[in-house]
Amino acid sequence: MFHSENLKRSRYSSQEWSLLSLVLVLSFLVGALSFRQYSKKKALKADDILKTVKKDFLEEGSIEGSWIELTKVPWKKFAHKTDVYYGGISRYEDNKLAQYEFIADAYTGSILDIYRV
Repeated sequence: MFHSENLKRSRYSSQEWSLLSLVLVLSFLVGALSFRQYSKKKALKADDILKTVKKDFLEEGSIEGSWIELTKVPWKKFAHKTDVYYGGISRYEDNKLAQYEFIADAYTGSILDIYRV
């Protein structure tokens, strides 16, 4: 009997429940805003993308020169929209200087297009 009376009464007052509810709501809002800020797109450094492209070209032979624009440029192809970096690689192929230009996604570093000039 004594034990059942203690169970019927709440351990916390209504003011404490209100405070707990407020803390939970504020915690949720701070978490949601933090996630939104953290998940924003962050661009890779242009130099890091150029190093990756050069590494791929070096697997096939030596490189004479390379360049990349350090400014991101908006780019759209069909339904795909992103920011890109433009760059280039030059190398000798069959004793002639061959130049390639590439377009790389600024956020993933993926090569979106590469062509010989």
